[in-house]
Amino acid sequence: MKVVFDTNVVISAAWRGEAFVCLVRMARRLVTPYASQSVLAEFDATAKRLDGRKSFKDTKNPWPIFHWYADTVTIIEPAALGKQRIRGLKEDMFIACALAADARLLVTYDRDLLDLEKPFGVQIIKPADFLRRTRMNE
Repeated sequence: MKVVFDTNVVISAAWRGEAFVCLVRMARRLVTPYASQSVLAEFDATAKRLDGRKSFKDTKNPWPIFHWYADTVTIIEPAALGKQRIRGLKEDMFIACALAADARLLVTYDRDLLDLEKPFGVQIIKPADFLRRTRMNE
C-alpha cells in the first residue's frame, strides 16, 4: 500500500506512540512511503525549528528517525494541483505528493488536512486509523 506521512507524524515518531508504530509498519515493508524533496525539506525545517526549544531538548531526539526516514522513503516529483486547496501551501505539498505517488492514504494529525477527508481520491486519516487498516495486513 502506498502512503504519505505528514511532518507531524514523522517527527512525533521520536516519542514512540502510534506515530512510531506507523513507521514500524514502514520498516516492516507493510506499506511503501513516498515523499517529495519539498516534503523532506519541510521535515528538516520543522525539526530544526523545534531543536532549539528547551522542551524539545529535554525529550527524545527526532534526528535519527528523521534521517532513517529520509534515507528509506521513495522520493518522487509532486503532482501539479492547480489552485491552493487549503489554508497553507505546505499542506498542499502533501496532497501533491500523494497524487504523484498514486497513494491511497495520507497520514496526519493536521486538522486542516483531515477536514478535507478525501481530495482527489486520497483518503486523509489519523495515525490510529492507519494502524487499524494496516493491522489486517500483518
